[in-house]
Amino acid sequence: MRKAVILYFTVLSIGNLNAQQQPINSDAYRFNDLKVEKEATRETRQVLEGSTRDLEILEIHTTSLEPGKSPHPPHTHDDVEEMIIIKEGKLKVTIKDKSKILGPGSVALAIPGEEHGFENGGDTRTTYYVIKYKSKTPMDLERGKKAGGSFMIDWNDIVAKEHEKGSRRNFFDHPTSMTNRFEMHVTQLKTGLNSHPPHTHRAEEIILVIEGDVRMQIGDRQEKASVGDLVFLGSEVSHNLTNIGSGSCTYFAFQW
Repeated sequence: MRKAVILYFTVLSIGNLNAQQQPINSDAYRFNDLKVEKEATRETRQVLEGSTRDLEILEIHTTSLEPGKSPHPPHTHDDVEEMIIIKEGKLKVTIKDKSKILGPGSVALAIPGEEHGFENGGDTRTTYYVIKYKSKTPMDLERGKKAGGSFMIDWNDIVAKEHEKGSRRNFFDHPTSMTNRFEMHVTQLKTGLNSHPPHTHRAEEIILVIEGDVRMQIGDRQEKASVGDLVFLGSEVSHNLTNIGSGSCTYFAFQW
């Protein structure tokens, strides 16, 4: 009976990705405020779900696994791209016939139609963000494959380039099957400094804090965010980020 109930909710959740979605608010979504859902093999926290200017579907949650556990069997998505960012621990990621154990700050992306699966590959708990999205424009699978297709990027393989405010790690900047351009980098910012003056841009953006404490301007509001917190910024929303901690802060920034 317990297994049947878990299967029912899993299928319902996947079905909801194709239901009518409400617009996502530009806001800070705090990790410690998210409700923990316990399942047979994992714990999840729903961060956000809805639509944006460019995405028919954007769904983000976190998954936590104990050593040796997997959230579910390997699977594919027909019309949804899936990206993960590892928060803590080690995660074994398998896409098609390639596997790699990735640590904190590492990233993987699976394009539609390619089987992928996850398993805790370490001896401590692992937690990672799952970001699924479907564009409002038609999927272009050939474009995604020509740009490199699915990939796995280890944090340790990305060189930090120093600058006067801190440093920057460039993860990728190219099209995918769902986007004409998807760009991701990580910024380390010295204490007391801001990333840039308040500004707007056409692209939607996500900020994910992985070190320190920041203050985020979101339109006419100021929101604090700390390790694990995620900020969604809609198209043309004025924003900037200030390091308000006693040491450096580090955060992912990615836009499409």
